[in-house]
Amino acid sequence: MQITIKSGNPEKQRTACLIAGILEPRRLSPAAKTIDSISKKFLSNLLRRGDIEGKMGQSLLLHNVPGMLADRVLLIGCGRERDLTDNQYRKIVTNSIKELKQTGAMEAVNYLSELNIKGRDYYWKIKQAVEVTQNTIYNFTEYKTKDKTSRRKIRKLTLIVPTRRELPIGEQAIENGMAISRGINLTRDLANQPSNVCTPTYLAEQAKQLAKTYKTIKVDVLDEDEMTKLGMNSLLSVARGSDEPAKLITLEYKGAKKNLKPIVLVGKGVTFDTGGISIKPAAAMDEMKFDMCGAASVIGTICAAAEIGLPLNITGVIPSTENMPGGSATKPGDIITSMSGQTVEVLNTDAEGRLILCDALTYCERYEPDVVIDIATLTGACVIALGNHATGLMSNHNPLAKDLLNAGETSCDRVWQLPLWEEYNQQLTSPFADMANIGGREAGTITAACFLSRFTGKYHWAHLDIAGTAWTTGKNKGATGRPVALLVQYLLDRCNKNKPVA
Repeated sequence: MQITIKSGNPEKQRTACLIAGILEPRRLSPAAKTIDSISKKFLSNLLRRGDIEGKMGQSLLLHNVPGMLADRVLLIGCGRERDLTDNQYRKIVTNSIKELKQTGAMEAVNYLSELNIKGRDYYWKIKQAVEVTQNTIYNFTEYKTKDKTSRRKIRKLTLIVPTRRELPIGEQAIENGMAISRGINLTRDLANQPSNVCTPTYLAEQAKQLAKTYKTIKVDVLDEDEMTKLGMNSLLSVARGSDEPAKLITLEYKGAKKNLKPIVLVGKGVTFDTGGISIKPAAAMDEMKFDMCGAASVIGTICAAAEIGLPLNITGVIPSTENMPGGSATKPGDIITSMSGQTVEVLNTDAEGRLILCDALTYCERYEPDVVIDIATLTGACVIALGNHATGLMSNHNPLAKDLLNAGETSCDRVWQLPLWEEYNQQLTSPFADMANIGGREAGTITAACFLSRFTGKYHWAHLDIAGTAWTTGKNKGATGRPVALLVQYLLDRCNKNKPVA
């Protein structure tokens, strides 16, 4: 879909469909007021009859509105103006695109960016409209042999700003929003692939393909022999039960001078997780193909950064493997020596994400990073704690955590910080090794982060547990692309600050 920006009055828009808001109770938005005036109270009469009241979720499609050049006018209920929040705005835009798809119109002009959202400017509203629109029209039908296409697709959407003065910021908002959407869609495409296609080798190939597309990206892939030489025994212990070879994939995006320390993103890449010997229940095990969403989000974020051309150095580190219960699989009670030299007693082979991440976090030291952020579908406990609304955040550096919290609010891809106190570390005590890989049922999300923190002492680090936010379940199950929007917003904020984290 092509998305453009312009300024202009509603009655002058020659388009298949013009979208305007109706506020509750039966109040016209600025664009709707103009249409009402041109049409000699056509909309006012509809409101008076009760055809639409302006409630959230309502819509009304009109044809041949007097005085209008547009073939159709689509009225969208926006609720009460005083109740308009960031999330309400996103819901309004989502509803407008869903309704637009049903009209058969192939292009439209959208005036919803004129809505007054407290504390948000036109850049934010336009950028959010782009991301929400792309998210709403996304569809993964690669393996469908029937009904792959719905009715006529929307080819062009024009977003409106009040005057020509706002056009430059609107164009920048569209550029950034489209880049982020490409990263999100790439993340979703990778995660939605079945696990018999999306193997560690496939992920490595997709990373290499990205490097062919963007000259600013360099990719390197380590095989199991190379990881063995590095002492990555913890990562390789997870791979033992699978016939699919493990890979350590690194992507280096160079958008700044060499002396600028990189921001390192580490993504958990378990392309299918049976739980290993500690095998999972059968119900919904198909969704364990999504256990590589952290890896997919790293690839998507670096794609977006390259598309925008961010003046930063960003490194992606992706440990990737399957977790299978083969004859050589790691057993509960086994003790392994990680790349850092610390020993781990594996009490549960389904707590494998931390085992592959810990070696990857040690590997990050060679990059002398400014900060390290790992992204992982790590614990079911995070789903219990936060549901699917917020990503869990833990960090050993409060300024970094604060930056991620702020980026989450701006991007509407929110995180919630949990404590990382020494008391929780005590739950990882093992009588036989330096630590156990689980700490019991209590505070499972936090103890998992405590485990990872033992491998991050040489740099500032944050952990994002996306177990509840990376995909949706049920009839319409699928990857969400989170937290790409959050991570790119963090990177954009870093560019604006133009300084390293203190």
